[in-house]
Amino acid sequence: MHMADALVSPAVGGAFWAAAAGTIAYCSARVRKDLDDRKVPLMGVLGAFVFAAQMINFTIPATGSSGHLGGGLLLAILLGPSAAYLTIASVLMIQALFFADGGLLALGCNIFNLGVFPAFIAYPLIYKKLVGRDPRQSRMVAASIIAAVVALQFGSLGVVLQTVLSGVSVLPFDTFLLLMQPIHLGIGVVEGVVTALVVSFIYQARPEILESALQQKPLGDLPLKSLLAIFLVATLLIGGVLSWFVSENPDGLEWSIAKITGTPELSETENREHRQLANLQEETALLPDYALPTEEGVTPSATTERMGTSLSGLLGGAITLVVCSLIGVFLKRRSTAQRKEA
Repeated sequence: MHMADALVSPAVGGAFWAAAAGTIAYCSARVRKDLDDRKVPLMGVLGAFVFAAQMINFTIPATGSSGHLGGGLLLAILLGPSAAYLTIASVLMIQALFFADGGLLALGCNIFNLGVFPAFIAYPLIYKKLVGRDPRQSRMVAASIIAAVVALQFGSLGVVLQTVLSGVSVLPFDTFLLLMQPIHLGIGVVEGVVTALVVSFIYQARPEILESALQQKPLGDLPLKSLLAIFLVATLLIGGVLSWFVSENPDGLEWSIAKITGTPELSETENREHRQLANLQEETALLPDYALPTEEGVTPSATTERMGTSLSGLLGGAITLVVCSLIGVFLKRRSTAQRKEA
């Protein structure tokens, strides 16, 4: 559900850049105040895990479409909404800058759709309400699935509204909406099941993490090394190996566009802002579309494609791990310095 710049006008893209930046500032202030020092490495490792997980496109049966995890709800369940938002924003920035996945002009829209809706709507208003004050595994599983579906429905609606408000594409509101919502219902169910499986694993291994996020209290002396190691190994396997076997079907957004226009991608709008940002993205992208660079007109071999995918998964996961960890360390150090000055 990563929007390309061809869907977004400079006015809408700029407005959501501002909204995303404002929310990042708010979340940074909350994290400085509330984040437990012991959650900093968890923030980095989970960010890397979500980066790798987003590379896995799974087929939606009988549709010719595919989907991938958003990860925002899972992050909110394990880290709390503010740290989750900063983490998913970091993942999306890294994808856009280094892998040309999602447009730079549309980055604010993507952060809003994949960050705000799961972290600040689905998590507090759906998940927490269903889990209640006495968290049990059965409640967490049901809440994860329902909240994931709600988050994806809001996110896909956000894509439709942002596209129509931009007015730079030929996608009509009613047809686009009727295609986007049902296909993302299926994607939301899969994301909910995967989220529930991970939450169930955490509940069995370290239930204190779930309780800490729900009750916004420190983790204390809870040992996390084994859990961090498990997520790191999972990240390496997903990004380095499982990413070879992803569905080749277009994702829900591309599928919806193709149903209307006959092609899964729209051509870029010919204006200055779109051209400038496209040129900037070409300069910053290390592995565009998670692939090794090839000569124009040359079809890469299967081995080359797998090498590019593996390198992208491992490199992207590593960058995300470092960036998210540094964000947590920086914010906690600022908080400590401010307390000493006070």
